[in-house]
Amino acid sequence: MSETLIAHRHPLQVSEMAENLIGSEIIKLAAEIQEKIRNGERIFNYTIGDFDPKIFPIPQELNDEIISAYKQHHTNYPAANGMPELRKVVADFLKDREDLSYSADEILISGGARPLIYATYVTLLDKGDTVVFPVPSWNNNHYCHLSDAKAEFVETRPENHFMPTADEIRPHLKNATLLSLCSPLNPTGTVFNKEQLTEICDLVLEENRRRGPNVKPLYLMYDQIYWVLTFGKTEHYNPVSLRPEMREYTIFIDGISKSLAATGVRVGWAFGPQRVIDKMRAILSHVGAWAPKAEQVATGKYLQNKSSLNSFLENFKKEIDMRLHGFYEGFMELQKAGFKVQAIAPQAAIYLTIQLDLKGMKTQNGKVLSSQKDVTQYILDEAKLAVVPFSAFGSSDDSSWYRLSVGTCNAKEIPEVFQSLKKVLSSLNA
Repeated sequence: MSETLIAHRHPLQVSEMAENLIGSEIIKLAAEIQEKIRNGERIFNYTIGDFDPKIFPIPQELNDEIISAYKQHHTNYPAANGMPELRKVVADFLKDREDLSYSADEILISGGARPLIYATYVTLLDKGDTVVFPVPSWNNNHYCHLSDAKAEFVETRPENHFMPTADEIRPHLKNATLLSLCSPLNPTGTVFNKEQLTEICDLVLEENRRRGPNVKPLYLMYDQIYWVLTFGKTEHYNPVSLRPEMREYTIFIDGISKSLAATGVRVGWAFGPQRVIDKMRAILSHVGAWAPKAEQVATGKYLQNKSSLNSFLENFKKEIDMRLHGFYEGFMELQKAGFKVQAIAPQAAIYLTIQLDLKGMKTQNGKVLSSQKDVTQYILDEAKLAVVPFSAFGSSDDSSWYRLSVGTCNAKEIPEVFQSLKKVLSSLNA
C-alpha cells in the first residue's frame, strides 16, 4: 500500500488544544513587515516589545558576568527552582526595592516570565475554570486556551488609561479562579494608581471571605515585569504592600527581561505562597524551563552590584522616556493641527498608547478606509509606520487604539516619522 494512500486513510491528528491554538497576532503582523523590509522598503517598525541590542545593550557588567560564568564552566543543570544564590539575591532585591519580604524558598526562577505565567495557569486552574482579565492585555487568551480554562474579558476604557477598575471587575469574580493583572500594562504602558489597585485587592479579599476555607480561592496573578521602568511622578504599586492579606492569594511575575533590556538572557522569577510556588516548580521541572545556569549565576552577582545597577537604570530610563515623550509630543502636535489622532501621556514600560481614528476617511484615490484593519494597512503602506492594533490584545476589531513600542527606536528617526505621518494624514479626506 502506498504511503499516499496510508496518509489519506489515516490523516495525522493532533490534540484539540493544538489544532485550535491561535498563532500570535503580533508575529503575523511582523511577518508582513519583514517582507516589506526584504523588498527594500524603509519601515518604522515599532511593533515589537523587545530591544535592539545595538541601541539598548544589556549592562556591560552583566555581560561580563555571563562570560565569566561560562568560563567557570557553569554549564550543567541548575537547581530545579533556580540557583539558591540567585533566589537569595532576588529576595534581598525585593526587600530593598519594594519592601516585600519573601524567603528564597518562596521564589521560583525560570527561563523568563512566560514559563512562569504558564505554570501559574496550569497549577491553579482545572478544566473549565474561569480566568478574568482586562482587554487589551498580553496573551491571557492564549494561556487560557493552553490550560483549557474559560476566558472572561473585562473591557477597559481610554478615560481610565485602559486600566481595569474595581467596578468593571466586580461582576466577573463570583465564579472565577484567577484574576490576571499586569502593571505596568503591556500593551498600554499605563499603571494602576494606589486607589485603583487597593479597591481591586479589597474585591479579591471580599470574594475569598465569601467563599470560606473549603472552596478553591480566587487567586491574583500580578505581572509586574516592567515595574522598574516608571517615569516622572509615576509610582508602581503592588497588591501585598497595599493589603498584606493579599499575600495568601497573589502570585507575582517578574524578572530582568525588560528592566535590564535582557529579553534574550531569559532570567525570570515568580514569588508567592510557597505551596503554589512548590507546585509550579514541580511542573516546570518536568518541562525543563529553567534559565541557563551561567545566566543565573551572572544575574545573582550583578544584582548585588547596586552602584552599577542604579547607574544603568538611570540612563536606560532616561533614554526610553525621551523616546516616549518624543512620540507623545509629536502626536499632540498632530492633534493640535486638526488630525484625528490621540495619545496617552507616557507612564511606564516601553510603550505609548496612540489612537488613529481614521475609519471612514478617503484616500487620494477615493478609497474609503472602511475598517480599522484598513487604517492599519494604510498607515503601514503609506506612512511606513508599523504599530500594533489593540485588537491583537483582545480588544474589539473596531478599536482605533494602538501600541507603539520604542525598544528598537533610534531617536533620530522620530522627526522623520512625523514628517511622513503628517504628509499621509494630510492626504486623507473626510
